[in-house]
Amino acid sequence: MTKLNLKNLDQLGPGVAVPDYDPRTLSTSIVHFGVGGFHRSHEAMYLDRVLNAGGPHAGGNADWAICGVGVLPGDTRMRDVLTAQDYLYTLVTKSPAGQTETRVIGAIHEFLFAPDDPERVIEKLADPATRIVSLTVTEGGYSINNATGEFDPTGAEIAHDLQPGAVPKTVFGLITEGLRRRRERGISPFTVMSCDNIQGNGHVTRGVLSDFARLKDAGLGEWIACEVAFPNSMVDRITPMTTDQDRRELAVTSGIEDGWPVIGESFTQWVLEDHFTLGRPPLETVGVQVVADVEPYELMKLRLLNASHQAMGYLGLLAGYTHVHQVCGLPVFVDFLLGYMAREGVPTLKPVPGMDLEAYQHELIERFASPAIQDTLARLIFDGSERIPKFLLPVVREQLAKGGEIDHAALVVASWAAYLEAVDAGNSVPPLQDQRGPQLLEAVRREANQPGAFLQLKDLFGDLGDHPQFSAAYLAARNSLRQRGPIGALEALLADARPGVAAQSLVSPQP
Repeated sequence: MTKLNLKNLDQLGPGVAVPDYDPRTLSTSIVHFGVGGFHRSHEAMYLDRVLNAGGPHAGGNADWAICGVGVLPGDTRMRDVLTAQDYLYTLVTKSPAGQTETRVIGAIHEFLFAPDDPERVIEKLADPATRIVSLTVTEGGYSINNATGEFDPTGAEIAHDLQPGAVPKTVFGLITEGLRRRRERGISPFTVMSCDNIQGNGHVTRGVLSDFARLKDAGLGEWIACEVAFPNSMVDRITPMTTDQDRRELAVTSGIEDGWPVIGESFTQWVLEDHFTLGRPPLETVGVQVVADVEPYELMKLRLLNASHQAMGYLGLLAGYTHVHQVCGLPVFVDFLLGYMAREGVPTLKPVPGMDLEAYQHELIERFASPAIQDTLARLIFDGSERIPKFLLPVVREQLAKGGEIDHAALVVASWAAYLEAVDAGNSVPPLQDQRGPQLLEAVRREANQPGAFLQLKDLFGDLGDHPQFSAAYLAARNSLRQRGPIGALEALLADARPGVAAQSLVSPQP
């Protein structure tokens, strides 16, 4: 067994790819908030490719390494693991056919834990060497009201950071102070690059950050809105949470002792708007699609892949399944997902250059059905009150506006409510992990006497709860779930749907 660190890199087996460059020669120009599994399987992996292309000294790209920043208490473990491993980690990718590739990534060069030393993080942001600040802080990390799309300053930590003289605790508080110092010192602003699953993530980040800054200093807020670049992006790689079994498997197959490896699917995609204030790495040379307009790709991914995750998550758990590949081995689920995509999701999309949307839908099913990844349904439903309003409800609104179908989406929302009801009753479903948990449970309790009360959560559904067609479809789906159960409700919906989509089982279901 070989402990992963710089000293031991040359002792790893021939089946493990290691950096072609010397990680000790790197310097950082990217500060990244939210160093989790996805960042390490995606952005950091692409930057590792850039560094590898330059040879032993990373060529002219050696300054494009990453300084990770953690702001949450749970980030201490990532700090400790990465520090002990000289910031190296192992990325294991698996194809649907079961082919595996193991690579050590060296693109992260340092890690700062903001609560320990916020001043050090702020000065890192203010340093002229910092050219890009990137984010994977999840959909819920942007302090947005989901009904209005506006910045919400009422959260406790945001409110703290808005106090005069407060030492910042939040991502946006830290970034704003870093930009304030750069402006004060005459240093050009860095680019802020969101890599989160939010429609128009660059536009959203500009709105949130500039609105936050205006509440501190109106002039600073305007300067940020006008001078800072916020490229939009679409990111895609299914990356389940690392388990102890993953660590043991890596030790057995590759002889590597890694405290926090990353497991991901072989598929990866990054579509990025070419809009940067201080330059960027040559990402287009390592597989990134650098384009003028990200929106068509972004809508495709959010409304097909991400919305499908929500579509299968609650129904699959209610049916007694644990893993994504299990439900995607059932023809009834595959038919439902393809039906949602073809009849409700795709009609809301714009033309996507270079993409065959029908082939993309079937490729998604193949990816979901891969037993190699062992992705869990519980992961998909984490923070559903942030995901469903961003991935699924925009589809409902557009379909209602054009007179399109919404029955698949209505069943997804109804299954969300049914899952919450099961949680409240103490049934055998994964525990609720949602920042709005008490509010959601209270709303489903009211459903007993006020059918449709769940839809009256205005900060989630806006005026959708008052729309007769959507309200009727939701209530019909709720009744179908109660009378028939999840599988029966799916079968009833598919029986009523017009002919058009058919699917075939890809793996054997094993509940």
